[in-house]
Amino acid sequence: MKASKPNILIVTSEFPPQPGGIGNHAYNLALHLSNIGYKIRIIADQRSQTGSEELDFDATLPFYVERITLHKFRFLMYIKRIVKTFKYMKSTTHCIATGKFSLWNVAFSRLFFKRKIIAVAHGTEVNFKSTLLRGSINASLKRFNVIVAVSNYTKSLVSHLNKAIVVIPNGITTSEWENSKSEITLKGQPVLTTVGRVSSRKGQLNVIKHLPELIKKFPEIHYHCIGIPTEAEAFMTTAKSLKVESYITFHGSVDDSKLKQSLEATDIFVMLSSETNTGDVEGFGIAILEANAMGIPAIGAKGCGIEDAINSNHSGILIDANNANEFAEAVQQIIENKSKFNNEAKTWANAHDWKYIIKRYEELL
Repeated sequence: MKASKPNILIVTSEFPPQPGGIGNHAYNLALHLSNIGYKIRIIADQRSQTGSEELDFDATLPFYVERITLHKFRFLMYIKRIVKTFKYMKSTTHCIATGKFSLWNVAFSRLFFKRKIIAVAHGTEVNFKSTLLRGSINASLKRFNVIVAVSNYTKSLVSHLNKAIVVIPNGITTSEWENSKSEITLKGQPVLTTVGRVSSRKGQLNVIKHLPELIKKFPEIHYHCIGIPTEAEAFMTTAKSLKVESYITFHGSVDDSKLKQSLEATDIFVMLSSETNTGDVEGFGIAILEANAMGIPAIGAKGCGIEDAINSNHSGILIDANNANEFAEAVQQIIENKSKFNNEAKTWANAHDWKYIIKRYEELL
């Protein structure tokens, strides 16, 4: 008789419809496991004020999402999440934890329920500079049966734990990023674009600092930033001091249709991420694959998870984020070999389709 597939509980710090890489990953993991016959339950926080956005979104899903109601006292939400985790641990065979508090929560729950537990390590949550936070995360990770790292860089952050660590990169659904007739024309030649929250981690400031040198070689270049403009004002102040503000446009958040059209109008996707003083770091760079799926090659930073998101000299080029000459040379190389990079970007993205990535998770289960 064929054994039934396990019941999976996924405890996550983020979940759609609100944005976030951890939430995007948890959603796709749940969806694709559900599609191949696993019974899935999610525990996640409500993040909108009324909860109506989550309610509408959850109603469309083929699995159940248990939302922790938003409360002004955050610690009450943590307690409720622990209580819910205990409740559903009783009827599950495997539990997957993703996100900082989820790692603590699930590790604690395993003291009482001997279930198989899997940790997904993205980056920042295993790179805290605080000794106390780092120690508590390490102690939690030691309780897991296996750790999934989304990149070899993330694996390096937890390799000292002497635990079983499997590298499974982030995935995309390539069919959602098919090209369409774009109605948008973006200023610039070439057009450089970064998609992601405007922040030190995402690296927009690094690109801005290199613009004076890039402009010398590409006088019509323009840099477009799409995403929540958290630090846009501060970054524009830097741009003005460098006299490059006219070469930059902050678009803010845009809907999916405009995002895809903007990517189609892009020559090169750029993500020169850097680690912040608190240890906030790019664990992979899913937006790179999304651009690749539309045939847009990328230039990305070495020394972080982006090294796994770019097949250097094929889907894009990896550079030292602080080296303006390397940046300019990479732009030139991609422009001169546009067709090659466009085709290989699509091939690279297709290899990361969730239909392949999910098989690697199933092997763990």
